[in-house]
Amino acid sequence: MADPQRHPFLHGLSKHRGAPPTVVVIFGASGDLTARKLIPAVYNLGHDNLLPADFHLVGFGRKPIPDEEFRNLAAAAIKEFSRREPDPAVWNRLAANTSYVAGGYDEKAAFDRLAAHIDAIEKRTGRDVQVLFYISTPPTVFTPILLNLGASGLAHRHIDLPHHAKVIIEKPFGRDLASAHALNATIGSVFQERQVYRIDHYLGKETVQDLLVQRFANAIFEPLWNRNFIDSVQITVAEEVGVGSRGGYYEQSGALRDMIQNHTMQLVALTAMEPPVSLDAEAIRDEKVKLLRAIQPLVLGEGGDVARAQYTAGMVGGKSAPGYREEEGISPESATETFAALRLSINNWRWQGVPFYLRSGKRMARRVSEIAINFKCPPGTLFAAGGRFDLAGNTLSFQIQPDEGLSLILNTKIPGLETRTQPVKMSFRYATTFGSNTPEAYERLVLDAMIGDGTLFIRGDEAETSWKLCTPVLESWAAAGREGMDSYHAGSWGPKAAETLLEKHGHVWRQP
Repeated sequence: MADPQRHPFLHGLSKHRGAPPTVVVIFGASGDLTARKLIPAVYNLGHDNLLPADFHLVGFGRKPIPDEEFRNLAAAAIKEFSRREPDPAVWNRLAANTSYVAGGYDEKAAFDRLAAHIDAIEKRTGRDVQVLFYISTPPTVFTPILLNLGASGLAHRHIDLPHHAKVIIEKPFGRDLASAHALNATIGSVFQERQVYRIDHYLGKETVQDLLVQRFANAIFEPLWNRNFIDSVQITVAEEVGVGSRGGYYEQSGALRDMIQNHTMQLVALTAMEPPVSLDAEAIRDEKVKLLRAIQPLVLGEGGDVARAQYTAGMVGGKSAPGYREEEGISPESATETFAALRLSINNWRWQGVPFYLRSGKRMARRVSEIAINFKCPPGTLFAAGGRFDLAGNTLSFQIQPDEGLSLILNTKIPGLETRTQPVKMSFRYATTFGSNTPEAYERLVLDAMIGDGTLFIRGDEAETSWKLCTPVLESWAAAGREGMDSYHAGSWGPKAAETLLEKHGHVWRQP
């Protein structure tokens, strides 16, 4: 028998962060994201006693799947992808409340069946339940799902109560400013903004959440966090992998849409925003939007603020890798960028004159995501005289993946009878300090949505402000075709055009 002290969730004694009885409905329940991330996230929340005692999981998809088969698929996903070993007691409790509803996303009758299914769960529970709709589908069916949630009345369940219905929408949120604006209009016709959670899984990573703590909970950083002391900021999101089996998707996306417009711009906002008046979700999101609106329009064309490239054949991790246009599903004439770099200028009191350099690409030297704060060098006296000493600029870097943590580069004296210096790195890693079994980003995000905390989600005006910056770049590249497209070898740190982007301003890319 399971130990009630170890798993009080099993006995109705759950101590969670205030989530009421909840039904989570996953649209796209047979998809890869559901198997790899969402079902393991729900299981781990149950294992860690963070689900409400009355919790139900409902899959929804076009493919007819019996309840028992869906449970078997879920169990297999947990076994393969969960950060914890499966515990039969935890899984059996979750499985007992796991079911599946089949139907088309544009089929109103299917949503009526879903509504009846949820009503039956609520009746069995004997209490009001909140419903969290998770739209984990291709963006082409976002609109019919949203409209049918409205037409069936599901979007309006308990609308005036704290346990009102909520919806999580996966990325990509639009393809440009016009499509993002249209999607926001569709959402607004069905849901109130307080019901909507636009997800960016990067915001659930420990180091990203730690940005606000490091900035505002440590008195040594915030006084230096401005143009008087910081020379530049670099944000790198690099991947070793190519497009793999996602060639068809990536051809319609590219690095700017896939990584920079969402993940990387969120890192910019959290790094550079002003202190919020409180930890309230809206106070934090207000400051993020203000920061994004302060970014100046990008200068396009030769000598401007952007660079793009495609990878060619090379060596990655000691193995040969084909070029992008040789990958499966990619046109030999493709003009889709696999690497993009930007130089941002922020027009406010804190950051005037401090460049923010962003880069993201596939098939790069190694997988790494980091934010590097490069401080200004001290005045040219003492240890800088005559180039006798090995000195480096002080850099504070936040490693977001694969090894979450932060490091600070300092200059120190080498022990000995003569004065010699050497840069050293002081490092902190989550895995070594707190253990390696930290929660996955989706666990935090699903839990926050259940309890109604929107801090780590993107507001509608925030998404549109980011698209407003990126859309002119996308339109310029679409008009130019392959003209101006640089290249870089797979396994390198990117193209010459990205190096030039920094060199003309007296900077170089840091090796993460």
